[in-house]
Parts: sequence; C-alpha cells; structure tokens
Amino acid sequence: MTDVEIEYCVPCGHLPRALDVQEDILEEFGLQLDGVRLKTGDGGVFKVSADGEVLYDKSEDGDLDRDALLESIGARTSATA
Repeated sequence: MTDVEIEYCVPCGHLPRALDVQEDILEEFGLQLDGVRLKTGDGGVFKVSADGEVLYDKSEDGDLDRDALLESIGARTSATA
C-alpha cells in the first residue's frame, strides 16, 4: 500500500492548504492507502511525497495541479495493489 506525506510550512500558514490536499487524497483513495501524514516544516515548504518519492514540490513545480497529483498517486496505488 502507498504512504503519502504532505510537508507544509507552519509559519507561512499552509496548514489549511495541506488539510485540503489531504482530504482530496483520502476522499479519492481512502482504504487504498496506508495513510496520509502531515509533516510540519518551515522556509515556505509545501511538498507531497508518496513512498518517499516527491510528487509535488511548490519550490520547483509552482501552482499545485490537484488532478495531476491525484493521478500520480492513483498510478502508485494501482501499482502496489
């Protein structure tokens, strides 16, 4: 099963965004995942990883395309099913 981690910047106030992304992932994949963990960070960080592989990094990828992110996670859940 796939384990997802969302690392977000606490001082920047990214918690609501992290919670929204977490909810989207859980609604889409639910029991197909081991979990979706929130990890606190700083320095403007907002990253989404699955099984240790970064799928989205705000500093490199710009605006988050939630559909593309969910597609990437879906590909991982199918591969591990």
